Amino acid sequence: MEARLLPMGGAALLVEVADTDAALVLRAHLAPLVEQAAGVWAAVDHLVVGARTVLVVVRDPGLRSDVGRACLDEAAGLAATPTVPGEDVVEIPVRYDGPDLEEVARLTGLSRDAVVRAHTGTTWRVGFGGFAPGFAYLVDGDPRLRVPRRDEPRTRVPAGSVALAGDFSGVYPQDSPGGWQLVGTTDAALWDVDRDPPALLVPGRSVRFVEVDATSPPSSSGPVAPRTTRVTGAGATAGPPEGQDRAAGRGLEVLATGPLTLVEDLGRPGFADVGVGRSGAADPTAYLLGLRLVGHADAGEATPASLEVTLGGLSVRARGDLLVALTGAPCPADVDGRPVPHAAPVALADGQVLTLGVPTVGLRTWLAVRGGVVVAPVLGSRSTDTLARLGPPVPSVGDVLPVGPAPASFPVVEVAPQPSFPTGEVVLDLVPGSRADWCDLSGLDDVRWTISSRSNRVGIRLEGKQIHRQGAYADRELPSEGMITGAVQVPPGGEPVVFLTDHPVTGGYPVVAVLTPPAVALAAQLRPGQQVRLRWSRGG
Repeated sequence: MEARLLPMGGAALLVEVADTDAALVLRAHLAPLVEQAAGVWAAVDHLVVGARTVLVVVRDPGLRSDVGRACLDEAAGLAATPTVPGEDVVEIPVRYDGPDLEEVARLTGLSRDAVVRAHTGTTWRVGFGGFAPGFAYLVDGDPRLRVPRRDEPRTRVPAGSVALAGDFSGVYPQDSPGGWQLVGTTDAALWDVDRDPPALLVPGRSVRFVEVDATSPPSSSGPVAPRTTRVTGAGATAGPPEGQDRAAGRGLEVLATGPLTLVEDLGRPGFADVGVGRSGAADPTAYLLGLRLVGHADAGEATPASLEVTLGGLSVRARGDLLVALTGAPCPADVDGRPVPHAAPVALADGQVLTLGVPTVGLRTWLAVRGGVVVAPVLGSRSTDTLARLGPPVPSVGDVLPVGPAPASFPVVEVAPQPSFPTGEVVLDLVPGSRADWCDLSGLDDVRWTISSRSNRVGIRLEGKQIHRQGAYADRELPSEGMITGAVQVPPGGEPVVFLTDHPVTGGYPVVAVLTPPAVALAAQLRPGQQVRLRWSRGG
């Protein structure tokens, strides 16, 4: 199997192969090596398969080159033999009533009925996941159904929409933006977090679409969108998982939430195959510092959850005696009117109220509590993924967030140094991305962009000068490939998007650069309206 390596920042790379079959074969071969973690493979954090690539993310950037050479060595000994559909077949009933059905017929030169026969007459195969929880890219369809994405993506595609784009078919598990051609609808439950596995369509399964009468009533209550458990109303309690010690009823009673307060930890790795990203704290450095200040040693992915507060405004009452710390964006804070320090342990007696003002600089502040916030986890994590709409409850006024037992260790730091937060023009350092040659990046260092008000935990949008495609790539569509935090993606409009922690698992626009880790942490603290300049890192 022929393969080549493409850089994806300092801690990842893409292994590009000829087609989807080759990518699936390579991923299937590499996955056991990563799981066994022998030799150089112990440095690999995870893999994400795309249409013609396998994204390899490493824990130690210093070993990226060694991992890349090992990937090429393994690929050289493989043959990209097409996978034979297995016996695990899922049948999906479809009403062929999609708004783009006639357009697909025009593009393919087939009649409407012939399009339906081609779609139902093939056994499709789940190639890989991405884009959204439960969304699967289906391969091995009738080649006559190859159609381009829409010129103008829809801002809302209804859940259950059956679609075509390129060589793929897929079903949207939830309402979301999308640019695929919609040919029908289904009531199949594509995603259910209480099911094992939660995704109906997982790699290795085969899929048959079955036409049903468009006038028939739904066979179920409708598609199951990713579940975000919601607790609302005065006095509601976001309870811990069954059997969790409530630490004698200790907790944080929410009196005000500000613009947005979320429960976050280090995220949920290991679900990329079914379209679920890691998510987690937008600025892990600030999050982990808060935990150390209240006595939690670094426990890797088992670290307790904290509250991520955007632009202040949070007010909580202590239930029981608590120890807390504020990190990240510095904001005025007080306990019952008495000012308290930033980046230092703060004791809250039972009944006392902690109130956060608006940060003087920066965007996100973390409230860590000794024992952690122990709301019920979803897929092994207490993080809220805003793109996937997956995770524990978004705290509401009246909720009581339980606090877990205190750890055996004690705080050993009284005050911690804090990074500076620039208030003027911000410079974000970059290293090359996988598709830097797709766009004209000359003079990139001199361009100033403005952070858009449409920015969020998924990514920050940069408004200003457009980045244009190079002539050879002007009209090319990029097959979907794995994404990482810090990736600088250039959509058709030319204004860059910098992916943050809730980024999609895969994407279909070129990644021209990737932020360095310090720049990622800085980007998570940028406010709409701030001026930004991108700069190639001297080390990159």
